[in-house]
Amino acid sequence: MPDDPAMQTHEFAWTVADFDRIRQLIYRRAGINLHEGKQAMVYSRISRRLRETGHESFRSYLDWLESSGDGEEWQEFVNALTTNLTSFFRENHHFVELARMVRESGAARDWKVWCAAASTGEEPYSIAITMADVLGVHGGFRIWASDIDTRVLQTAARGVYKLEQLNTVSPEQMRKYFLRGKGANEGLARVKPELQRHLQFFTLNLVEDTWPLHEEFDAIFCRNVMIYFDYPTQRRVLARLHRLLRPHGTLFVGHAENFSDARDLFRLRGKTIYEKL
Repeated sequence: MPDDPAMQTHEFAWTVADFDRIRQLIYRRAGINLHEGKQAMVYSRISRRLRETGHESFRSYLDWLESSGDGEEWQEFVNALTTNLTSFFRENHHFVELARMVRESGAARDWKVWCAAASTGEEPYSIAITMADVLGVHGGFRIWASDIDTRVLQTAARGVYKLEQLNTVSPEQMRKYFLRGKGANEGLARVKPELQRHLQFFTLNLVEDTWPLHEEFDAIFCRNVMIYFDYPTQRRVLARLHRLLRPHGTLFVGHAENFSDARDLFRLRGKTIYEKL
């Protein structure tokens, strides 16, 4: 496949070979399957790494990256190529269903929920708010919140958001679960410690051979992640999620994800809601 001349009109020389090499590296490292239409995005994001590291070409940067073993730059490379689009109570029907499940089962046991793509924290905090609305903020629930991107997890762990990011949080929930900033922090709100204590944030790559999880979860949120994986990777990850769910546990997935080929593992119970078989 010849180099595309249109790919040369950039600050750094940019060839099809560079793009293909990046595609192979991110697939091996994170299971992300980049298609041809992502060339502009990849150039924009990885060129920032060239500037940060002082490299003058993609080839030089990628040679250095591959020679670094498991050096810190690999995490920056992965961070650069992951997409983090999230908001509080996004795809709200999932939280309605979670609340129903908790109400029907009650507080007889401690609830365990894993959010496998925590991003900047809006999703796991939405889960926590949902649980606290039913069980009380001091109720028996724990939330594991992971992401492959270390930078977004730092934001999530801080739990500080602009007020406009909280426009889908009700006034009552704002009063119960957030502290509004004053003075220099005007326009910001912080998650209250009594809610935040239910959450544990950690880095996890879903395509790694081992996961630091030994729980049996009542529910797993793994939304809008599988769309970046090819079918064999999806199947491997789904099988591992299946093993971590309790009998008849619930898997919440993204609006564009359909796992009808995994009927031996899950049955569809609602809109993008699956039950473990």
